[in-house]
Formats: sequence, C-alpha cells, structure tokens
Amino acid sequence: MIVNSIVKKTDDFIFQTYMRQGKAFVKGEGVFLWDEDGKKYTDFLAGIAVCGLGHCHPGITEAICRQASTLIHVSNLFYSMPQADLAKALCEKSFADRVFFSNSGAEANEAAIKLARRYFQKKGEKNRFRIITMLQSFHGRTMATLTATGQDKIKDGFYPMLEGFSYVEFNNFDALKKELDDSVCAVMLEPVQGEGGVIPADEAYLKAVRNLCDETGTLLIFDEIQSGMGRCGTLFAHEQYGVTPDIMTLAKALGNGLPIGAMLATAQAATGFDFGSHGSTFGGTPLATAAALEVLKIISDPSFLAQVQKTGDYFAQKLAGLAQKHKSVVGVRGKGLLLGLEIEKDAAKYVGQMLEKGFIINGIQDKVLRFVPPLIIEEKEIDCLIDALDSLF
Repeated sequence: MIVNSIVKKTDDFIFQTYMRQGKAFVKGEGVFLWDEDGKKYTDFLAGIAVCGLGHCHPGITEAICRQASTLIHVSNLFYSMPQADLAKALCEKSFADRVFFSNSGAEANEAAIKLARRYFQKKGEKNRFRIITMLQSFHGRTMATLTATGQDKIKDGFYPMLEGFSYVEFNNFDALKKELDDSVCAVMLEPVQGEGGVIPADEAYLKAVRNLCDETGTLLIFDEIQSGMGRCGTLFAHEQYGVTPDIMTLAKALGNGLPIGAMLATAQAATGFDFGSHGSTFGGTPLATAAALEVLKIISDPSFLAQVQKTGDYFAQKLAGLAQKHKSVVGVRGKGLLLGLEIEKDAAKYVGQMLEKGFIINGIQDKVLRFVPPLIIEEKEIDCLIDALDSLF
C-alpha cells in the first residue's frame, strides 16, 4: 500500500519530532482532503490555520504557476515587483509603515524581538532590553521565540533560555503593570492565544496594555500569526478591539501554504533597523510574495470578511449547543473561525475518533478541541461536523 511506503520512509529518514496520525494525504481541493485510499475528509484544521482559502485555490494556484514560470528568486540584494506590491498592500491595509519579510512565523517573531531591542539600543538605552510575554503564549521554536513562549513543556531539554524575558498571566493587567519597569523594551502578546487554548484578550485589558505602553514608551508587539489574515472575521484580530500595536507579525495564512512571514512596524519603531542589521536569504521571494498578494486581495475584501464572521457566529452557536447538551463539554470560546471547544479531558481521543469519521480537527492543552477550518467553510459542512461530535460525547 502507498501509505505503508510513505510511513516507512518518513519513520526511517525524518526526525521523529511529530506525533503523526497515520494518514498520508495525496490530494486537496477546497475544504476537503483525500488520503492514499481515496477516503475523503473535511478539513477543520487547514494545515494549522494556514490554508485559509482552502486547498488548491484556483486563484492562488494560477498566481504561483504564473510567477514560477517567470521568476522565483533573486535575493534581497535586488528589487522585485511582487515583494514591493505586497509590502505596499500590507501597509495600506494596516497601521504599519514598513514590512520585513521572512519565511515563517517564528522568524517574523524573531525579527520583532530583535527590532524591539535594537530600537532602544540605537537610542543609547542599552539597559532597556527585557520583553514581557504571556503565560500560555506560543511564539515559535527558535531559541528566542521559544524563550518568549510562556509554556514550560515545550522548553524542556533546551535550557538555558535566553536572558531578558519574563512572563505574566494573560488578561491580568495588574500583573503586567507590576512587572513593567524601565528595563522593559516591549510587551509581546497574541490578541487571541491559539496554542494556549484559544483564549481571546479582554477588550478592556488590551486597551489598558496599549495605554500603559504609551505612558512608559514601551513598544507593543502583537503576534497575529494565527489570529490574523481574516481568521477572526477582520483582516487582523486587533481591529476588533480598537487597539493598534507598534509591531505586528504575520505568517500562516498569508501564503495559503507557501512559506512566508512578515513583520510590520510603524515608521518610528522601524528606525530600530538599518542597513545590515537584519536579513533573510529567502524572505519575500517573488514566488512567495506573488502568492501572498493574491491571498491578501481575496481575504481583505469586506464581503469575504463579513462572510467569515457570519460563518464563525454560526459555528460558535452550534458548538455552544453541544455544551448545553453534554456534561462533558465545558464551553466554547474564540473569535470568527478560530474556535475552541473545552472538554473535561482526553482531547487527543476525540481527535482520533473524528479522523475515523472523516473530519480533521486538532487537540491542544489536553482539554481543548481547536477548529481552524479554511475560511471558505460552509454551514452544511459545519452541521456534519457537529453531528459527528454529538455522537461521541
């Protein structure tokens, strides 16, 4: 069987760092995937919030093919039109004035961390280097972003962490205010914690954080790698709070499957970088930026975002119905199509059972089922998922 060959090659030659679920997918279209045996699955994971427009979207596929037949890579020693167009579009649709392109979310966050520190060191404030992040946060797996992440379990075996990071409880303004002193250069947080359990920021909290940063001259970094690009029903999740950061990071759905990340900043914050201070060989290639530009055009359309919000509300209501019906379901939380269903325990068990029923979902923190489907998911597919979950509780 094909799957046996794929599994054996993978297990024989690839580092065993992922707990794979025993399926090899060979085809994708829209919100569906097919395995090697021809079985069809409805995808409510979207490559972990990456394929926001679904699999093999015709517009994205055409943009990739067109650019691949023209120019794939030239390096950042030269200019390219797709990169320039994407940077301009991102700035026009956000608070930002400058963009730095990377290959991933971790690299975008790494760039944000470096920018925040260098911004103050260029001004002669060399003792202002600490960054406060949130408990249960997730910012990546490079050494700096791993250090920034507020989850001890993923740091195991990699100590010592880098110095200059501290952690406070998310949505606890008093804890943040107590920790923030004149050695802090930045506060870094996710408007909606994804890996931490799908936990949205409270509106009053986020506004208070912004005010505190303004009062102290501290940079505010929003990690929108999972919550951005339409996932929460607005282009960026922070738009729903009426709060803007000084620095924002994007990745995941920006390329709809092609690796690309971006670090956006205000003109003032961007002064922390100058020639030679940071770089990336593959950051913002013509191929990746051409795809991302098409993604941005589609997702940023107001009618598209309105549909995401409508579908997200419908999905949340259906999940809430399960919570009312079953004692083992604690509740639902999230924004738009970034939703979590908290259960008593054994999230992994339900993930496996749903896979057998033809639905791809994700379990996090042992007791949360996370749903991040393609943004083009429809109510009929949601209804089928709800029926399947209902039969398991």
